[in-house]
Amino acid sequence: MSFTVLNNDKLSHARSGLLKLPRIELQTPLFMPVCTSGTPKGLTMSTLDNIGYKMVVCNAYHLFLKPGSRFIKNNFKDLHNFSNWKNAILTDSGGFQIWSLDSLVKIQDDGALIKSHIDGKLNKITPEISIQIQEELNSDIMMIFDDCPKPNSEYSIILDSINRTSKWAKRSKNAKKSSNLLFGIVQGGIHKELRRLSAEQMVEINFDGYAIGGLGLGEGPQLTYEITEYLNDMLPQDKPRYSMGIGRPEDIIESISYGIDIFDCVVPTRNARNGTLFTFDGKINIKNTKYSNNNNPIDINCSCGACLNYSLGYLRHLYVNNEISAIQLMTEHNLNFYHEFIENIKISINNCNFTDYKNNFLERYLQK
Repeated sequence: MSFTVLNNDKLSHARSGLLKLPRIELQTPLFMPVCTSGTPKGLTMSTLDNIGYKMVVCNAYHLFLKPGSRFIKNNFKDLHNFSNWKNAILTDSGGFQIWSLDSLVKIQDDGALIKSHIDGKLNKITPEISIQIQEELNSDIMMIFDDCPKPNSEYSIILDSINRTSKWAKRSKNAKKSSNLLFGIVQGGIHKELRRLSAEQMVEINFDGYAIGGLGLGEGPQLTYEITEYLNDMLPQDKPRYSMGIGRPEDIIESISYGIDIFDCVVPTRNARNGTLFTFDGKINIKNTKYSNNNNPIDINCSCGACLNYSLGYLRHLYVNNEISAIQLMTEHNLNFYHEFIENIKISINNCNFTDYKNNFLERYLQK
């Protein structure tokens, strides 16, 4: 593995880079569609490939529960073959479930006891088990098993959490047997001094890349930006940075200005299922009756299948009648928008006009 910064923006910390993996070379910044169980909701993996995506994020814990990481390894060799995805895969370690499944989780010093939301069975996940699951899936980039508390938790709770994460990070690294990459995760909630402590702990252990966890969980965008900017000087410049779960377009472009390289989020796919479409002129709510007789595409400049073939009026008809094709078409459009958005950002960094692009995009997108 190698990561090379290709260009730096002169007016911000934005950068473009090249991340070389054994399987593929990735240009950054990049956005990963969320494929929790090995597929994006509402689309096929081949559609993601056709759009141009080169890496997705899958959830190790969910795949461990069903169909089972060992089942995938024994019967299909790995998750790439199972899902017929030839490009890169990053797997979340299961640490996020400590936050998302709060009522079903009991934190212990050596790991977490998680009650399955599928059958109620108790599963003990430790750093060693998490790495084993991810290696059975053969993800190109694995994440350490971390403790992800609510960002506004009491100071003492978050301090205990980051110290626990540090211990789990060391155990995750020691458990790794494969050549797959392993990223550390910086926690610390909304407390900058705890973010600094966690960053120092992760850097000392020395990982292939570093993620910022525990943001975008209700702390508000301003704090998200402040913490991201605060961590810029603390994380190695020669390794990729990943902001976990950050996915609104305005948050992505702001975070890129603070040195972030990799993103993932359910925003484009979940919003499509809820009737929201993304365009460079802002969001469209397809449920609005004003679109019922609209003959225009979602975006006249978009090259996705929905925009090339169908009108907003037709898409609204499909959506309000609960046709599955509405979700497929709208999801394809939103992910196409995100891909084009990131590509435009890369071009602007390489052409040394990122800040102008950012300001123009935000003015147009937010309609201020």
